[in-house]
Amino acid sequence: MNKLFSWSRFLAVFTKELMQLRRDRLTFAMIIAIPIMQLILFGYAINTNPKHLPTVIINGDITPLTRSFSSALQNSEYFKIVDDNISDEKAQYLLAKGDINFIVHFPNNFTRDFIRGDKPSMLVSIDATDPIASGSATAALASLSHSVFDFDINHSFPHLKTENKEPFNLIIHSKYNPEAITQYNIVPALMGVVLTMTMVLITSLAITRERERGTMEGLLATPVLPIEVLSGKVIPYILLGYIQVFIIIFCAIILFQVPFEGSFLTLIVATLPFIAANLTIGITISTIAQNQLQAMQMTFFFFLPSILLSGFMFPVKGMPESIQWFAELLPLTHYLVIIRGIILKGNSFIYFWPETVKILLFGLFVVLLGLKRFKRTLD
Repeated sequence: MNKLFSWSRFLAVFTKELMQLRRDRLTFAMIIAIPIMQLILFGYAINTNPKHLPTVIINGDITPLTRSFSSALQNSEYFKIVDDNISDEKAQYLLAKGDINFIVHFPNNFTRDFIRGDKPSMLVSIDATDPIASGSATAALASLSHSVFDFDINHSFPHLKTENKEPFNLIIHSKYNPEAITQYNIVPALMGVVLTMTMVLITSLAITRERERGTMEGLLATPVLPIEVLSGKVIPYILLGYIQVFIIIFCAIILFQVPFEGSFLTLIVATLPFIAANLTIGITISTIAQNQLQAMQMTFFFFLPSILLSGFMFPVKGMPESIQWFAELLPLTHYLVIIRGIILKGNSFIYFWPETVKILLFGLFVVLLGLKRFKRTLD
């Protein structure tokens, strides 16, 4: 046996691998697509200093002074004024729902008390469930408040400069996570991340493994319908998903002392559409992938943008608008709003039903695509 290195044999093996890679178009596409996707996500979407966060103003004293502060908020780029004439009840609802991050409240006679030097209070309510989203903006808010009002003191009310160096009180009310504990934000969201990873991966490998082992042919020999195959394979994994939910909730409460403000039954019901949506993704991937390696690659291709764009690590509202539109397509984006709302805010179904509808629509679209692909696979 010739044990010397042979360039001809090396070139033969090298050429064979290139030809095999060329035939495996899906793997080759993933090799090109994954680094491009990572560059886009890390370059454009990830932002640890989020700006343009939605803010509403409850203005009980519409004057040039309060209007100048509203304009300064907008110009700072940390805040995006979505409404400057809103009731307190609606503002609190939007804050609990997660549609806004800040409520700036100017009380009645704010300007009059400011001119008199009576130190009026300006209340700012913050959704502190995500410390990353609220931290930088809160610091900017305090600095901005002093700079704007100091300007007005120096130019319009110079007598206040000597009478009172602090002519107003800035009251910050951090709601839902006043101590800015990171675990309160991360641990509940881990439920969605874990379910996404495991449900998609397990189901994508299930049918692909049967096809590789040849057991799919035995299944095809029976008078079984595609919908029966899909539902029969999905339901056992739903039960496994709920086992993961119970484990994560138990650890969140016992190990991390995460407060559970909502209803456990509400959480169980709200989680079902999300589990089902991820399972349908896995089934659809299994109808496209030719082997388990491709199934794992496609699962990673779906999981990576889900974890980075959903708001798990970085706030969605701080991303570019084009990325936000893409994030809206991911079921994890909506589930994180639901799970954080239930656990940290005690939200009921009335607060998050739009998010549930979006998850259901996503799941319906994917299951129709999966059924179509599955029929073709059977043929």
